[in-house]
Amino acid sequence: MNYLPIEKYTKAWIFRHKDLPVPAEDMKEIRPLAEKRAEQIWAEHISRGCFHPEHFSEDDWVGQGKYWSEKDCWQSAWDSSSEALPPLMAASLSTWDDNITVYFCYQSDHILETKWGVFRRHWKNFLFFDNGPILLGRKRQEVVQFFDNGSYRIGHRP
Repeated sequence: MNYLPIEKYTKAWIFRHKDLPVPAEDMKEIRPLAEKRAEQIWAEHISRGCFHPEHFSEDDWVGQGKYWSEKDCWQSAWDSSSEALPPLMAASLSTWDDNITVYFCYQSDHILETKWGVFRRHWKNFLFFDNGPILLGRKRQEVVQFFDNGSYRIGHRP
């Protein structure tokens, strides 16, 4: 089994938060990956030796500055009443179609799969946990990493 039912996902409250409720039709598109599948995605796209974003090293592409091009802040956009992405992120990912599969990777055994359109509409919910998660698009080189200080960085993975 590649997915956990959202009802069994212990952190599903982030999508039912009273201030940011996700509609049922979009909830159907947010799929927590089963641990084994999450670890496979993490190893293939992020790191084979590190299991959490706080521990990346120079051995991991994520830990190498050459893959990151721009930094900006997400906190003010998150605090606003608009659902719009921060402008730099929106511009950097503007070629992504709403149907592209994306992975929001909190750590090696904790990854959510959804569609770009769903993530784009509900990105604030995903960032209730913001200690280094990485947004990847399937078959896309662009990548975003978020930090708990309210910043993010845009890059291109190898």
